[in-house]
Amino acid sequence: MIDLKGKRAIVTGASRGIGRATALMLARAGADVGFAYHTRDEDAETVVAEIQQAGRQAWSVGSDLGVRQGADQLFAACDDNFGWVDIFVANAGIWPPEHVALVDMTDETWTEMMRANLDSVFYTVRGAARRMADGGRIVIVSSTAGQRGEAGHSHYAATKGAVIAFVKSLAVELASRDITVNAVAPGWIDTEMAAPALAEEGMRDQVVAEIPLGRIGSADDVAGPIVFLCSKLARHITGEVLNVNGGSVLCG
Repeated sequence: MIDLKGKRAIVTGASRGIGRATALMLARAGADVGFAYHTRDEDAETVVAEIQQAGRQAWSVGSDLGVRQGADQLFAACDDNFGWVDIFVANAGIWPPEHVALVDMTDETWTEMMRANLDSVFYTVRGAARRMADGGRIVIVSSTAGQRGEAGHSHYAATKGAVIAFVKSLAVELASRDITVNAVAPGWIDTEMAAPALAEEGMRDQVVAEIPLGRIGSADDVAGPIVFLCSKLARHITGEVLNVNGGSVLCG
């Protein structure tokens, strides 16, 4: 049984998908939860209400975490509502379904990906580490693409590979404070972000055929391992990449 009562958690990108599932699972385990989202105000309000229905404190901030000012907004709210943070989950990011070859990639496409998937991690994890209690937990969402690459999405794969190196570096750097830093690496997950690609003719069957466990994962399939890494059960795990992809990373 995972018990997070008394813990204060922040999740980024929690108005939908993996972030939402993680925020709700943390709340059901007893944590108070604040979260960031980008523009989906109504969805964020729903998630706040769901956390409160679980009997936990909840708050949210709409901001662009890919710029320092956006991260500053998140942590100003943290200072006002929590004062410190015990658990930080960096989940916010993008994955555009369109394939873009390197030779056709514009500077703007590359820069947007770096800002959304890498700059946001830097700004928010730095802010969290400055406010984190000793014994805290940091989990960053990477991807199978960060380990084996992804043709047509080289910019995305680059950010997710960088995240893994960031995790391994911080795991050593923050160990003296008994803070663990880990990554989870989802593969195909049935979320709104993946829906356009999975809706293409034959795509879903093709994806399932490449997953040894024979199904596409759910947001809860990823949230569960994240919550585990945030718990005392994972207190001696740091610098690791926990693959949550039905074994697909083995078949690339």
